[in-house]
Amino acid sequence: MQILAVSGLTVRRGNTLILNEIAWTVAPGQHWVILGANGSGKTSLLGALTGYLTPSSGRVEVLSETYGASDWRELRKRVGLVSSSIRQMIPDDETGLETIVSGKFAMIDYWGKITADDRQRARRILGQIECAELADRPWLYLSQGERQRLLIGRALMAGPPLLILDEPCAGLDPAAREHFLQFLQRLGTGKNPPTLILVTHHVEEIMPVFSHVLVLRSGCVLACGPRKTTLKSAALTEAFRTPVRLRCRRGRYTLQIIQTRRGLM
Repeated sequence: MQILAVSGLTVRRGNTLILNEIAWTVAPGQHWVILGANGSGKTSLLGALTGYLTPSSGRVEVLSETYGASDWRELRKRVGLVSSSIRQMIPDDETGLETIVSGKFAMIDYWGKITADDRQRARRILGQIECAELADRPWLYLSQGERQRLLIGRALMAGPPLLILDEPCAGLDPAAREHFLQFLQRLGTGKNPPTLILVTHHVEEIMPVFSHVLVLRSGCVLACGPRKTTLKSAALTEAFRTPVRLRCRRGRYTLQIIQTRRGLM
C-alpha cells in the first residue's frame, strides 16, 4: 500500500496557479520533508492532501483512498495532523490527558466521558511522547514544546499510519526546538512509527530520520527524492532564489547565504 500517490495535481483559483502538475509518491518506511520558501505551495499541498483545498485537476490518493471517490471526512481520522491552527484552539483548562483522548474522536474540546480503556491508552501515549507528568496539567500552563508533543500524542491516539507536521517548530525557542527535534528523531526510529511528513523552510530542522525530501518552488516540484542525493546547494539556491551553501555535519544541516560583490542577494 502506498502512503501517498499524487499525480498531475493542479490547483487554480481564478487566474492564479497555486499548484502546478505536482507528482509525488510516498512509500511505507519513508519519512519525508517538504521544503520551500514562503509562498512555494507547501501549505496548499497539505490542504489538497487533507481535502481542505479542492484540486482543479489531477489525482490524489492517501492511504489507498482516492479523492473524489472516498469520504475524506472519515479518511482524516486516519491521518494525524499537527499544526499551529490546532494548537490555538485547545481550551486553556483542558488537561494533557484530555487533549490526548480528544484525538481519538478528531474533536477539539472533547466533552464526552473518558472510558477506562481510553484513559489507559492515553497514559501509554503520554509515556511514548515523554510527557507522563503532564497528564493532569492544564493547557494554559504548558510550554510551547510541551504543547507540540501533546499534539503529536493527540494525533497518535487514533493510531494513524501517517503523521503530518506542519511547521511544528514555529514559536519554539532554540533550546525547545532542539529538544523537540530530538524527540521527532526518537519517534521516527522507534517501534512501528507512523510515516512522518515534516513541512518546513528551515534545513536545520531536517533530522537524520527523514529519508526523502520534496522541494517546492512557485507551486512546482523543483526536486524530489532521497535526502542524500536531493538536498543540494544548487536546488536550494533555486528554491530560495538566492545563492546559498548547504553544509552537513553529523547528519545535521545548516544553510549559509553567499555574499556577493553587491552584498547579500
